[in-house]
Amino acid sequence: MASIHLSDKEREMKNSHFLHALLPIVFVITWFLDTQFFKISIFLNDFVPFLIRIIIFSMFLILAFILIYLSHKTLFKNHEAPKTLINEGILAHIRNPMYLGFLLIYISLICLSISLISIAIFVIVFLIYNKMVNFEEKILETLFGEEYLIHKKKVPKWIPRISNQ
Repeated sequence: MASIHLSDKEREMKNSHFLHALLPIVFVITWFLDTQFFKISIFLNDFVPFLIRIIIFSMFLILAFILIYLSHKTLFKNHEAPKTLINEGILAHIRNPMYLGFLLIYISLICLSISLISIAIFVIVFLIYNKMVNFEEKILETLFGEEYLIHKKKVPKWIPRISNQ
């Protein structure tokens, strides 16, 4: 396949850096205000003991950091966008481990305080991340053609495949 070169900026959806900064801020402010001040939608906390919530929070947070670390280690060996399709390491099991790691951080905070308002914000965040991923996958299809289409069929988008089939 002929080599197509796109800059890092062309490989990402317009305003994605802004969204990566804005979404956590909006989520954390909403989560914090609901859990600490207004307490509008945290009534489920009465049914789930704090110890259980802290354990689940910790598990999701640790998993998030592991995914982010492994994806960063695989994707950013040097400081420029890869010129070949990377389908090794964590990317052999999931196509978007870094985004999933970010999403798991949101989920960990939701588990800590079971804020229903935060769940609604999370759904919006997930839809935006999914849109970013779809945009980036179209670019990868353009860059790597059939090789990427085969990779897409073998490797899940969001839920990691554990086995090495």
